[in-house]
Amino acid sequence: MSSMASRSHTAPVHTSAAGWSNFPSEYAVPDRAPSDEEARQYCRRLARTHYENFSVATWFLPQRLRQHFFNVYAYCRISDDLGDETGDAETSLRLLDEWEAELDAGYAGHPRHPVFVALADTIREFEIPKHEFSDLLTAFRQDQKVTRYESFDNLLGYCRYSANPVGHLVLYLCGYRDAERQQLSDYSCTALQLANFWQDVTLDYAKGRIYLPLGDLRQYGVSEEDIARQQNTLAFREMMRFEVDRARDWFRRGLPLVGKVDHDLATDIELFSRGGQEVLNAIERQAFSVLGLRPAISRRRKLALVARAALVKFL
Repeated sequence: MSSMASRSHTAPVHTSAAGWSNFPSEYAVPDRAPSDEEARQYCRRLARTHYENFSVATWFLPQRLRQHFFNVYAYCRISDDLGDETGDAETSLRLLDEWEAELDAGYAGHPRHPVFVALADTIREFEIPKHEFSDLLTAFRQDQKVTRYESFDNLLGYCRYSANPVGHLVLYLCGYRDAERQQLSDYSCTALQLANFWQDVTLDYAKGRIYLPLGDLRQYGVSEEDIARQQNTLAFREMMRFEVDRARDWFRRGLPLVGKVDHDLATDIELFSRGGQEVLNAIERQAFSVLGLRPAISRRRKLALVARAALVKFL
């Protein structure tokens, strides 16, 4: 986890609750709320130090939206960490409950955590329904209880909460709230989630999770032991070819969204979609052998994607 700059001393942090000590002190709910400006600085700092691709994406955002994106990102980042970085399901569930209590407090007008203090303006200005935030917590709670998915439809049900709300939040920030664009966004966000799953089969298995549908494993004659032993058998690679093609189909379904939003958002959507498709290309380049060797996009290829997005934006 990336290191974070020290926070202002104007809002003491309460760290006695079990579980919060696993994270930077800044994650814990403070005894009293920071000022609005301190809260905004907190979100900017978190976004800029935790995920380089997010910082790249903000190059293409209108200045007026950047702080709102920082606020939303900070919420998503901490939510994800609470669900994935404790190493203990009971601790994660307890912290996610505390985090949702702060979300409720934010919508009620009396939050203490800087993320929700900063989000208050975002929620008010863009009239974002609370479920778009709480749905993510549903997914992270599910990760503590469900470690296998019988069918692809079951997996899509998980993506509905783990990935699709992020796309909805982006659309709200950019002024779109209609069902048609949300559906197209769902296709793209689900595709990105699938690409991440196929990239991280080994890492997820180390956490006790398999996101590959069990029905597909049986259909192709792949066992959990193959995954555990990191055996890229012919059957496993054929199954991964099928999964990669399926993810590409979902990217294709979401593609029309690019033509239904303004130029700035279209640039971001294309950048992230192409990034996800490059992950799939990386899987194919190593003959679908993802076990024990995580497919990655080279730095040179990442720069090429950003350069292409910049060219499209400024033409």
